Amino acid sequence: MTTAKALSLLPESFAEYDDLKALLDEGSRWFDTRSVASVEISDRRFELFVASVGSKDPRAPAVGFFGGIHGLERIGTRLVLEYMRSLISRLEWDEILMRQLESIRIYCVPICNPGGMWAATRANPNGVDLMRNAPQDADERVPPLAGGQRLGPWLPWYRGRRDAPMEVEAAALLKLVESELASRPLSFALDCHSGYGWSDSIWFPYARTRKLMPHLPEMYMLKTMFERAHPHHGYAFEPQSHQYLLHGDLWDCAYDRAPAENVFLPMTLELGSWLWIKKNPRQLFSRQGMFNPVKAHRTARVLRRHANLLEFLTRAAFASQRWLPQGGGRQQLLDHAIEHWYRAASV
Repeated sequence: MTTAKALSLLPESFAEYDDLKALLDEGSRWFDTRSVASVEISDRRFELFVASVGSKDPRAPAVGFFGGIHGLERIGTRLVLEYMRSLISRLEWDEILMRQLESIRIYCVPICNPGGMWAATRANPNGVDLMRNAPQDADERVPPLAGGQRLGPWLPWYRGRRDAPMEVEAAALLKLVESELASRPLSFALDCHSGYGWSDSIWFPYARTRKLMPHLPEMYMLKTMFERAHPHHGYAFEPQSHQYLLHGDLWDCAYDRAPAENVFLPMTLELGSWLWIKKNPRQLFSRQGMFNPVKAHRTARVLRRHANLLEFLTRAAFASQRWLPQGGGRQQLLDHAIEHWYRAASV
């Protein structure tokens, strides 16, 4: 854990938090903004802000964009902030966007772990990895430490004590998802991360088991539409269990708690940081550089590259009546999805 002396030397705030507050002020004409939790650390207080815009109909499709669950992974936060900036600019003139927002609602939570981002740690100020903090355990063995551990916060990937309440940030995120996304007939969530890897990935449940998620046909249809619209996207789009299993995944927990009659599709965008390190190996000597592009032009390239994905999800929510599988077609999609993701993977 970060020592009190080290915390006292840190600045009052951090760039991403200041940027978010400026955007909330600039977009106050359109965004509904509220704090769903607050974190106090070393005499400083940070709010977990949620900004939303669009239809007030509680049954309208919704999309949530999340970032900064791991405090070191600032590029995910920058991606959501850049999307908010684009929305604010376009709401001045974009008639198509305004018509879209009459039928859908968009939620943006760019900094889910403000205390960790301020302190430049992966975990929150209590040393807990929020993406290992949900109560469920994996069905099978998980990678040592990385799959989630309860030994203590002095080691990475700490889940928290077994019988302790969830961390305030994780509990607030799950409550928000439950009340504003999963309660609707259709909703998506995209959680933006970065981590070791040579390519960018889109992962979906499950992380705790190799079993099929109940909405596999809908996820396969979404993947198919995205690939047809952006055939050179370059993402590996797959269940997270294809990579590794883990305990306490927040999105597994949120998905399993969603009403069975609703279609809630959570996804994690995992940006491959080895792509940036390969071009600038000196980044290995910086904790920030292991998870984020350091050069300004590479950061700008990342922000441009992934904008298509965020825009696609809002359009898919808007046009859901045209593509959501029904009847016998849904069974066909399930067969294709199993063949693509599970039988092909076992060959």
